Amino acid sequence: MEESKHKGLSAWQLTMMALGTVIGGSFFLGSSVAIHAAGPAIIISYILGGILIYFILYALSEMTVADAAPGSFRTFAAKMFGPGTGFVVGWVYWTGMILAMSSEATAVSILVRNWYPGVSISLLGSLIIIGVTLLNLLGTDKLSKLESGLAAVKVFAIISFIIIGVLLITGLIRGGSGLGAGELTGEAFMPGGIGSIAGSMLIVIFAYAGFEIIGLAASETANPQKTVPKAITYTVLSLVGLYIISAAVLLPLIPTAVLNERVSPLVAALDRWGITWAGGALNFVLITAILSTMLAAMFGLGRMIRSLAEERHAPRWLKDSRDVPYRGIIFSGLAMLAGLGFGLLFPRVYLFLISSGGFALLFTYGVILATHLRFRKKYGCPPEGKCQMPGYPYTSWIALISIVVVIISMPLVPGQGSGLIAGMVFIGFYSLVYWAMKAYGRVPKPNTVYDLLKTKRVKMRMATEMSEELGPHGKKNSHKKKAKRRK
Repeated sequence: MEESKHKGLSAWQLTMMALGTVIGGSFFLGSSVAIHAAGPAIIISYILGGILIYFILYALSEMTVADAAPGSFRTFAAKMFGPGTGFVVGWVYWTGMILAMSSEATAVSILVRNWYPGVSISLLGSLIIIGVTLLNLLGTDKLSKLESGLAAVKVFAIISFIIIGVLLITGLIRGGSGLGAGELTGEAFMPGGIGSIAGSMLIVIFAYAGFEIIGLAASETANPQKTVPKAITYTVLSLVGLYIISAAVLLPLIPTAVLNERVSPLVAALDRWGITWAGGALNFVLITAILSTMLAAMFGLGRMIRSLAEERHAPRWLKDSRDVPYRGIIFSGLAMLAGLGFGLLFPRVYLFLISSGGFALLFTYGVILATHLRFRKKYGCPPEGKCQMPGYPYTSWIALISIVVVIISMPLVPGQGSGLIAGMVFIGFYSLVYWAMKAYGRVPKPNTVYDLLKTKRVKMRMATEMSEELGPHGKKNSHKKKAKRRK
């Protein structure tokens, strides 16, 4: 019974943290663009996106089960492709997320100004970033509870929309015989052909983005071998189920052609049928969603910086041996404030901040899949774990190629081309930084954490065998074993 009382994040807490990161502005607001592009075929986009996320998550899970090291995908990439790759991946991810979260702080400030128009965006944005930073300093346990509460608000909002939508469709509210298929009767299933699905996939992937927090938080769990796979299953089922059902309910309520990025599709659909109070309620939920995303993102960023500092890939003063990486969190918070100021000084930079963050995530997912392919080729199934990736290696290659295609297609979506250019600049810049560090002898020898892990397992196995030999019946067991050997 004592085993169940160990400290650490549970599978459910890890799931709620992932949902808190994933279900944000990209779903409540940005999904309008994807639905407008794909039409009713958006359901196919969500299914394809869910399958892709499923493969990426289980690729990450197999490596995490083998070694729940802090730094997650960055650490794995360093082991498989060398410390230079780990350095670049870690810093590109951190930079992209800092810029993206700075833009999210601006978005929350704009939404709050609907209620308090006299307060400046710079003041609101700064207070939000400071608040998110301070809350992360409270520690994993308290943060996970807060994140679970915020995630629950978002899930409740989506479920409420689904219920209200079903009641409208069936005619159980507002009288009448119900809408039935409603607007679907006058729409082509795939108005733009296959290209419309391809065009929507980038936004759909962004709507699923953020699940990598499971890997970054794995080191905070007491038993990652059991907790991480469970959390992944819960996360994938929850996300795909909520997104597909909400899209299926939305489609009969409003023509997809009238949707745009300025209004949440959920609000637009309910407003169209006279449920105007939904706008204010969902405005509050959208603020909650973005704050929740920022909290979870800061959680991962602080641990990423600590992981980089421990391998001397970040300034030594960022190294922190405490459970909560205070220095990494505060450093990330200050960087977000700088990003906020940058965005406010140059208003046209706002979309650039979002798209560069999107590139960082897509780049990370591509690295996870490439690392997993080499990991399985080198080590096979994870030690003390089990193979979880169905259809390997074909599914891994399909997922990796899909991510590359999505990255290449960024310029096809208005406003996303700058993110691709910025991402390439980030990769080039951090590659040069690493080369310079290596030239001046500032780079440590490649870590051998995985080899050390294998050594520890060998020692544990030897200790177990010795305890069997020297236990209360050790001699008896030893004689039996010797007798078997003679036979």
